[in-house]
Amino acid sequence: MSNSVVKIYSTPSCPYCNMLKSYLRSKGIRFIDYDVSKDQEKAMEMVRISGQMGVPVAVINGRVVIGFNKPLIDRLLGISN
Repeated sequence: MSNSVVKIYSTPSCPYCNMLKSYLRSKGIRFIDYDVSKDQEKAMEMVRISGQMGVPVAVINGRVVIGFNKPLIDRLLGISN
């Protein structure tokens, strides 16, 4: 399992954002959560790295993951089910 900190760009009202954060917590994965509804600088950073405005966006080991793509997240973090 990776020891790197995952970055998440999210909003409080986004159900997939909450699913992603709950999933990472359940696996013991540390993450930094940026609320792009309140932080314009992080919102612009998210658009720059992902090319779009939808949330969630996660950065895992340098890879950008758009949405709650559990199989890709598991692979990038070395999580096996």
